Amino acid sequence: MEKIYEILSKIIPGKDYKNATNLVDGKILTSLNIARLVAMLNDEFDIEITPIHLIPDNFNSVESIYKLVVSLDGE
Repeated sequence: MEKIYEILSKIIPGKDYKNATNLVDGKILTSLNIARLVAMLNDEFDIEITPIHLIPDNFNSVESIYKLVVSLDGE
């Protein structure tokens, strides 16, 4: 999960990602931020996040992002 914190901090520095549970619903992550995040996650973890995965539940917290990455790593 540390790498996800690092990636998020590159996109939007200075946010408390460890306690955030509403990154999308709270409009912390915009659609442009999510597009950048997806590209960085795809590159870093050698996964393919597709449009079907682009739902708020997958990006509202670092834990949910981590779960998405782990689920795609085995596909």
